[in-house]
Amino acid sequence: MNLQLGDVVPDFEAPSTEGTIRFHDWIGDGWAVLFSHPKDFTPVCTTELAEVARLKDEFTKRNTKVIGLSVDSVESHLEWEKDIEETQGQRVNFPMIGDPESYVANLFGMIHPNASNTFTVRSVFIIDPAKKLRLTITYPASTGRNFAEILRVLDSLQLTDAYMVSTPVNWKDGDEVVIAPALSDEEATQRFPKGFIKLKPYLRMTPQPNR
Repeated sequence: MNLQLGDVVPDFEAPSTEGTIRFHDWIGDGWAVLFSHPKDFTPVCTTELAEVARLKDEFTKRNTKVIGLSVDSVESHLEWEKDIEETQGQRVNFPMIGDPESYVANLFGMIHPNASNTFTVRSVFIIDPAKKLRLTITYPASTGRNFAEILRVLDSLQLTDAYMVSTPVNWKDGDEVVIAPALSDEEATQRFPKGFIKLKPYLRMTPQPNR
C-alpha cells in the first residue's frame, strides 16, 4: 500500500507483546509512532529498541504512544527483549507487534523488494489523533535511527497544528518560528503579541508562541 501524508492509516488487529491490539483503538485520542525493524536478534535494532524505551517518558509528555513491529513472532520478541535488557540495561516498555505473515508490513509498505523480499526496512510513521499519517521516514537496514529527530518532529507538528506557524531549518523546541504567509501583518500582530521581525513579506520570525 502506498500511504501518503494526510491519509488515514490502515486499521488492523494483531498480536503484540502486550496482548492483541486493534490499532485505531490502541491509538485512542492521542498521537502514535509506529516503527519497524528488519528482524529480531539483530545488533542495530537491539540498540534502537532500548533507546525508544529510555525515551518513553518523552513520548508520553507529548501524548504519544510508541509501538514496534517486525516480521517475527511475539514469542521471538519476548525472548529478544531479554537480550535487550541484558546488553543495553533497559527493559522494553512498549508493545511489539508480531507480524510473521507480513500482513501489517504490507499494509504500511514496510517491505521494499529491492532491499529485501522478506525483511522490513526501518520505517517510522507518525500518526495524529485523527489517525492520519503526518510523517514517514525510511532508513536502510544498516543505519540506526535518530529518535531525537522523531521527538523534534513531534514537537513541530503539535506546535504548528495549534498556531499558524511553521518551523524553520534545524528548529528545536524554544527556537523562533515562521509566521504563515496567509496571515496579514495586522493579523500576525494580533495573534503574536511578542511581536515579529519582518525579513521579507513572506518571511516573518516570531518567538515560539507557546513559550
